[in-house]
Amino acid sequence: MDEITLAVPEPILDSLPDDDGAAEQDMKRAVEGWERRINRAIRDESAEDAAGYVLDAIELFEERMDTYDAFVPELRAWGQSPIYAICWRNLMADLIGQLYEHEELADRLDRERNQRVVEDGIRMRDL
Repeated sequence: MDEITLAVPEPILDSLPDDDGAAEQDMKRAVEGWERRINRAIRDESAEDAAGYVLDAIELFEERMDTYDAFVPELRAWGQSPIYAICWRNLMADLIGQLYEHEELADRLDRERNQRVVEDGIRMRDL
């Protein structure tokens, strides 16, 4: 499996408030760290184990998306700007999309997700 490249999309960076650039740097460092760990798994593990690692990362991104999404109305209720929560939520969603853009990885992720569904005892049936 080929190594992957992840990035913070410009529209997300553009939507951050003009401040000292700390949030932008935090996002870039976070993405660089995930890219490094995922590529290490791709390099050092079997394709199946690497796909499992990436799927774990995707599930974590999904959990964080939900968390950031829950912050939005709460911040608004307190009269605070939810822009940072919205940007982080959108970044998590975009990272998932970027991972699925890698065709070989996407196929393995689908297989791994299906295998986990079956291992959890959920059986698909014809409707």
